[in-house]
Amino acid sequence: MTKLKLGPLADDKPVKLTVELPAPVHRDLIAYARLLSENSGQGVPDPAKLIAPMVERFMATDRAFRKARHGDEPQSGPRAPERSG
Repeated sequence: MTKLKLGPLADDKPVKLTVELPAPVHRDLIAYARLLSENSGQGVPDPAKLIAPMVERFMATDRAFRKARHGDEPQSGPRAPERSG
């Protein structure tokens, strides 16, 4: 079994974005979806559904981003607005 960075995909309500990807990246997403399906025993997910968890994982493991954004505290989800006074 191949050890992938992504596990089963969460079923969250998405925010719709439109992105353009180079054809090789799209082909890699399709291949990744197939491998994920083999590893999880579930059906092959839509490759577009992989983009959000991949970006999320990338940002979660980027230490410089975490430090700049959260004072080096790993968190998930949106940041709460700061209160004044």
